[in-house]
Amino acid sequence: MKEPTPVTSLPAALPAHVHLRAGGTSVLVDVRCADQPTIVHWGRDLGTLTDIELEGIARAARPQRVSGGLDATGRLTVLPQASGGWLTTPGLTGDRGGTDFSTRLVTTAAHVTPTTATFVLRDAAAGLRVEVELSLGVSGLLHQRLRLVNDGDAPYRVDGLSAGFPLPPTATELLTTTGHHLRERAPERHAFTVGGHLRESRRGRPGADATLVVIAGTPGFGFERGLVHGVHLAWSGDHRLLAERTPTGDAVLRAGELLEPGEVLLAPGESYETPDAVGSWGEGLDDFAARFHDELRARPMHPTRPRPVTVNTWEAVYFRHDLDTLRALADRAARIGAERFVLDDGWFHGRRDDTAGLGDWWVDAEVWPDGLAPLIDHVRERGMEFGLWVEPEMVNPDSDLARRHPDWLLRARDELPPSGRQQQVLDLAHPEAYAYIAERLHALLDEYPIAYLKWDHNRDLAEPGSGPHGRPRVRANVLALYRLLDELRERHPGLEIESCASGGARVDLGILQRTHRIWTSDCLDPIERLDIQRYTGLVVPPELMGAHLTSPIVHSTGRTVSLSLSALTALLGHFGVEWDLTAEDDATLERIAGWVALYREHRALIATGRRVHADLADPALDLRGVVARDGGAALYVHTQVRTSSAHPPAPVTLPGLDPDRRYRIAVMVPEGSTGYLGQSPLAWEEEAVVLSGRAAASVGLRPPVLLPQAAALITASAID
Repeated sequence: MKEPTPVTSLPAALPAHVHLRAGGTSVLVDVRCADQPTIVHWGRDLGTLTDIELEGIARAARPQRVSGGLDATGRLTVLPQASGGWLTTPGLTGDRGGTDFSTRLVTTAAHVTPTTATFVLRDAAAGLRVEVELSLGVSGLLHQRLRLVNDGDAPYRVDGLSAGFPLPPTATELLTTTGHHLRERAPERHAFTVGGHLRESRRGRPGADATLVVIAGTPGFGFERGLVHGVHLAWSGDHRLLAERTPTGDAVLRAGELLEPGEVLLAPGESYETPDAVGSWGEGLDDFAARFHDELRARPMHPTRPRPVTVNTWEAVYFRHDLDTLRALADRAARIGAERFVLDDGWFHGRRDDTAGLGDWWVDAEVWPDGLAPLIDHVRERGMEFGLWVEPEMVNPDSDLARRHPDWLLRARDELPPSGRQQQVLDLAHPEAYAYIAERLHALLDEYPIAYLKWDHNRDLAEPGSGPHGRPRVRANVLALYRLLDELRERHPGLEIESCASGGARVDLGILQRTHRIWTSDCLDPIERLDIQRYTGLVVPPELMGAHLTSPIVHSTGRTVSLSLSALTALLGHFGVEWDLTAEDDATLERIAGWVALYREHRALIATGRRVHADLADPALDLRGVVARDGGAALYVHTQVRTSSAHPPAPVTLPGLDPDRRYRIAVMVPEGSTGYLGQSPLAWEEEAVVLSGRAAASVGLRPPVLLPQAAALITASAID
């Protein structure tokens, strides 16, 4: 057996250090200190550094030998392993039937540009090779991708391969998100102590309870202040996100796909590539989020035309499809200024409720004897695009598809897995199932002028196998989904797709590489939406977050809400309406039209500006907004979530403005948002004030006294 190459004989051509710089971020890598490269700095731009300075930083980061430990303290390398003395979570786990369970991967080559570095690691004895790519995006996001190649002569089972992002010692508090249907991405904080904090998804999709990010920062960090570093995995399937602190003073965030036993078995010559792990940092969570938003907006496929105001039919009619009713709804939609009309669930064969029909993707002849053309023509004649709801990855057992092809359903045994919403999951990785779904969708898009697909995914996956005695198929199905979405967009230029998964259960940058927005949550209650949208926005920019007006009595919570609160909560997103407009009088429709017009007036700012949140001391108040990139204007929404301890409330600050410019700041208080029964009207200073950006962020202004669960709009316009 060949002896492993000692670290002292790394190839002479390897650079001693690599310094990547972009978007205000530096990544400094010590290449020759160990078997593998070690990231010794990730964060604030260090500027141009000489070789002497680079060597100084690298040497200063090397740990010394300590009593009771190994003779050489293990390093947190790009792919840490026990052979290098790393005795906590390794970067790679796998084996060849019990052998080659531990690796000694050594750097053999490096390919470097100013913003990328690819390191080739080899273990000749184990017959394995790993390519580790580090790259900085235009906004300073750090991307890590790993590719494992089986160079041996026997199969190699991959159990795990993950990217690691080192943290500064000040990162002693963790922020993650959790939740459930109708309450996605609720924040959780706790101390980051020695040991591991692991968040996994085993649902075949990220899931409503998944953490969108794992963020570590200085204690008490907020949206405006505090150094934070965090990681997101751009993957729409099972995953593992780990925050780990070791007794040796190292702290790391790890991100990778969660693989079921035998899911990735590499034959000789085959390879496995990890999803993109994306790291951001910032002074406060808004700065952290801005890196994601800026990079997404720089993509070639990012939507640049004004985001169309969308009316969706679900909460208006549910499954009660009737041409006359839907025509009347379309008339009302056009009247309020909508630009897109989406027909939701219930249009296809046998679909009268949620117990049947999924999989039979042709227009129901009983409900639609003349097809969808009469409705689509009506919608387009009124100046709106037409959109259609689909759920191609799912199937009802009560469907022609399931009866004809039971072998196309994901399962691990003869019996079907537990059902969800009366449905099972189609195996898109099955070539014939994929071909059928692709043909049906292409046929619909070829027959009708459909500009938009609302693509749903309404259940978690349980026992997602290829059949009795088969192998796990989560990864294969995610890749098949990606391939299908890419194919649809290529064959139907201009088609926009929304990622919906029983609301917000599939929100990740993997799906957003192929879709044009996410449905943030099935919950349209504006009070619940405040946190849902705030924490979804850590990664997703406003113009990609579906945010709709809802009816006065919220369907999901039963809460009674004002039109103004619902509209202002939806304003800082991709605006739409989820409401039976046919039941409203002319006066209400005019008020809705006014809010639609307000969104259309400001949507360019919302789709391009920087998202901000004020760190207010009073938890009863919420202030968030968007500031133009040039600092010339800003739009803020101030919400009185509940009664405050102070009455009237203390001043609120307006973050994000140019500190050296002056602004005309005005407050719009919607009708019905202030005032109390049994007394004369409350006084409110309605005239605008002039403040510098510095004063607005530090001194602020007294907001109006609002009723609980009411909101006001604050505008800022630069005057010099």
